[in-house]
Amino acid sequence: MTTRSILVTYASRGGSTMGVAKAIATVLTEQRLPVTLLPMQQVKHLNSYQAVVAGSPIHKNRWLPEALAFVKEHQIGLRTKPFAAFLTCLALAMTNQPAKTLNDVAQWLQPVRHFVQPCSEGLFAGVLDLSKISLGYRLLFRGAMTVRRWREGDYRNWHAIEAWAATLPTKFSSIH
Repeated sequence: MTTRSILVTYASRGGSTMGVAKAIATVLTEQRLPVTLLPMQQVKHLNSYQAVVAGSPIHKNRWLPEALAFVKEHQIGLRTKPFAAFLTCLALAMTNQPAKTLNDVAQWLQPVRHFVQPCSEGLFAGVLDLSKISLGYRLLFRGAMTVRRWREGDYRNWHAIEAWAATLPTKFSSIH
């Protein structure tokens, strides 16, 4: 009998969320679990997966449209297996009120929860790299950088990402 793998899937624009998904997949693999890592647009069905971890960056206070469409399209399958969701959001790195910001950002997963309730949610800071975003967003971020003193950089906390990923097998096994 073959063991079904855990699907780690993501939507990404500049690569930051893809990097988080890869880190999650690595942690699960190091725990000797079979893992499949795929961008959401390459996932056709969920039949061959025992659990799903899905993530998206936050744009305009929500998951990317294609990520939410993935959850909507696969909601029946996601409800029949352990499902964890994560997001990357620059606001988590650019605040002097981390608890309030964390609570606010957690609400941005509400549209996902409308379709399926995750057994675990990971909220992680992302990357600000102006060379990887459109001119419109670049101008928007340059203005925000001036007003809020934001700086380009990689704000992902790899320790927090790996620690969250390490909890997933226990959460998944407690469901089935």
